[in-house]
Amino acid sequence: MIKTDILIIGAGPTGLFAVFEAGLLQLKCHLIDALPQAGGQCAEIYPKKPIYDIPGFPEVLAGDLVSNLMEQIKPFQPGFTLGERAETIEKQDDGTFIVTTNKGTKHQAPVVAIAGGLGSFEPRKPLLENLSKYEDNGVAYMIKDPEVYRNRKVVIAGGGDSALDWSIFLADVASEVTLVHRRNEFRGALDSVEKVRHLKNQGKINLITPAEIVGLQGKDALEAVVIEKTGGEKVVLPVDDYIPLFGLSPKLGPIGDWGLDIEKNAIKVDNTLDYQTNIPGIYAIGDVNTYPGKLKLILCGFHEATLMCQSAYQRIFPEKRYVMKYTTVGGVTGFDGSKKEAEKSVVKSIE
Repeated sequence: MIKTDILIIGAGPTGLFAVFEAGLLQLKCHLIDALPQAGGQCAEIYPKKPIYDIPGFPEVLAGDLVSNLMEQIKPFQPGFTLGERAETIEKQDDGTFIVTTNKGTKHQAPVVAIAGGLGSFEPRKPLLENLSKYEDNGVAYMIKDPEVYRNRKVVIAGGGDSALDWSIFLADVASEVTLVHRRNEFRGALDSVEKVRHLKNQGKINLITPAEIVGLQGKDALEAVVIEKTGGEKVVLPVDDYIPLFGLSPKLGPIGDWGLDIEKNAIKVDNTLDYQTNIPGIYAIGDVNTYPGKLKLILCGFHEATLMCQSAYQRIFPEKRYVMKYTTVGGVTGFDGSKKEAEKSVVKSIE
């Protein structure tokens, strides 16, 4: 049995920052995540994409943000159960909760914070014959490491931001990039659309619209895709990799069966004072929750994590009164004995 003060379900940016805020209150955290590494979507789906709305960072790659958060929480020695999905939750007579994963790992804590982003994700797959045959053999639904596509022929299908952004990025990595979309219009940022058209004019991207990929060919691994243009004309294009980027379908998974109030695939919180759910002791922070005025932004998740930790402290230590100190004044004291604090100046008396 793994015991901790706050059990955090979801190791994305919001969950990771909650570790820091809890650490300032001398509360220990343990995180559960179905993914094999911490970082959530930022690490799994778009680690090389820049984020522009993190305070203090004019631009930061998603993967770098995760690395920075991991470094920030290191002094508070969080525990991790990775590659396992939180399956069931049971409330004990003493008010604590026991959360068991799909692999049978049990965790006990007086506070549970659900920070599972948009839940678990399943890629929206194209309806193509023999698609599963080429999965991990030329077909991928997300790009984790762009270097995998170095000097390879890549075809991307889709019309949103991901399809546009990765086509632009891979133009300098792959030997050949082809973007296929069933419409002439794209749903992505205007700047990205203009960049794609510019790269097309330079001969760095093959743009085929309106058209759809209707077939895959190859003996063992993918060797070619069949593209059908408007009017029925079909073209066989030799490729090494096919990446359909049609988005991801978020699902709450087993958490949806925990008796929590659910609204449009998100967990309703009773208020914005502490982001507690309808079950006292269980909180929901980040993209997984919903309330009037909710914005699904990482920086909003950071704010929610901070207030949640304050409420969790009062729940765990109802007899204590916590006096908040700014880190500029109190510094940061880690569980590992480390201490970060501003250098104190010595003022001598003037005679």
